Amino acid sequence: MNEKQIFIFGAGYSGKAFARANTDAVPIFGTTRSAEKFEALRQAGIAPLLFDGALTGEIGDALEKTTHLVISVAPEEAGDPVRNAARQAIAAMPALEWIGYLSTVGVYGNYDGAWVDETAACRPVSKRSAMRVAAEQDWLELGREIGKPVAILRLSGIYGPGRNALVNLENGTARRLVKPDQVFNRIHCDDIAGALWHLIGGNTGGIFNVTDDEPAPPQDVVTYAASLMGVEPPPEIPFETAQLSPMARSFYGENKRVANKAIKAAGYRFRFPDYRRAFDRMWADGSWRDGEPRSPMKGG
Repeated sequence: MNEKQIFIFGAGYSGKAFARANTDAVPIFGTTRSAEKFEALRQAGIAPLLFDGALTGEIGDALEKTTHLVISVAPEEAGDPVRNAARQAIAAMPALEWIGYLSTVGVYGNYDGAWVDETAACRPVSKRSAMRVAAEQDWLELGREIGKPVAILRLSGIYGPGRNALVNLENGTARRLVKPDQVFNRIHCDDIAGALWHLIGGNTGGIFNVTDDEPAPPQDVVTYAASLMGVEPPPEIPFETAQLSPMARSFYGENKRVANKAIKAAGYRFRFPDYRRAFDRMWADGSWRDGEPRSPMKGG
């Protein structure tokens, strides 16, 4: 008998990857802000519901039987929209066993390239990361109040099918920006899914950096993807002269190496511990475009 039921607030890219990894046919409900996205959710194995900051009767009905709640909605100026709308409903959920909140390694801010783990101080640089810190604390506090474990998953740069340097090279948007000594961590969406399922399996709470083993310069990733495709990588562009949006530029103002020992200590083993293994797999099975395995691109 299947006893679990999962509800995802904000079933976007990571939520759909999580649902596609549902090997036990656990019922999964998920919200989106647009009914136009319902079919994509259904194809991923998610029963779609509309949520735009207000609870509906349908959402309330689904929460009644939900055992595991995943929140993947960014906080806003007025706070976390899920907590604002659903705090009382969540506190009263009769079957709830566990809450998971998808956050970001941006909460750590800038460490000038030094290693950080879950014990490092959060000193966010951007306003969006400061709001994440506040949202994390809100969910942890709610968990303490209702006596349920809360897992905070701090994610690094998310990539996977349809969202990677191979796609960018194919469509002509790939760039090799070079800022000396700058590194970023990354995480394949399948490892976000794997970590979530692992934590759900044990109703495990805590703070976990869900990130790969190898913080690397961003230009190296583009170069590696180009080598797989057999194409010339785009020319290097010095960061100082690059045309960037304020948000893109802000990412380069944070430089750190993020360690992932806590999720490994909890028993999770990464499917793609570095970007090369992930790109090798995506290129070999053709899943880099949209997730459906096929032959690698003909003729480069």
